[in-house]
Parts: sequence; structure tokens; C-alpha cells
Amino acid sequence: MAAAGAVRAAGRRSRRIFDIFVADVPWTVSSKELKEYFSQFGSVQRCQLPFDKDTGFHRRYCWIKFSTPQEVQNVLQKDSHILEGAKLALKQQSRRRRSQRRSQSE
Repeated sequence: MAAAGAVRAAGRRSRRIFDIFVADVPWTVSSKELKEYFSQFGSVQRCQLPFDKDTGFHRRYCWIKFSTPQEVQNVLQKDSHILEGAKLALKQQSRRRRSQRRSQSE
């Protein structure tokens, strides 16, 4: 029984999400360009750049998902990030799964 619990705990740790929230993304920058830029700091697993359904433009912010916490720290250690002449605003995100958010709001 204890071994099964340890395996589950290890699995939860490996599924943790390591994200950075990026604001002030220029209109002309695509998710591909963002992924290429942030890949210099580590392995980018995902770049989520939401679009506005009405305008068709992206909303000027995105989330970047890295493989490890060290890669996130690599990004945050750099003083400024500039793409196409615009300074990006970065913040480390602690994203929770929907099930965790639901249980906390009840």
C-alpha cells in the first residue's frame, strides 16, 4: 500500500505545471515566434496565445509551459525580454487544475 502511494505522489510531482505568464506581446508576434524565443531558456512544451473571437487578433498575452522549474528560473533571471522592439512583462504563474479550483471555491 505505501509503495502505491509513493508512486502516485511521484506522478503528481512530475505532472506539475511550470508556466510563465507573458503580457504586452506585440500584435505582430505569433505563438511560433514566442516559442522560438523562449526555447533559448529551455524546452518549451507549449505556448498558449489566446485569440479574441470577435476581432481575430490575439489578446496580447500568453502562457509558456516549460519542462522543468529550472527552465522557468532561467527565463526569470534575465532582466528584460524584448520582441520586435516591445518589452514583455513576465510573471511566474502557479496554475491549478480545474478540480483544485473547484474544491477551494466550495
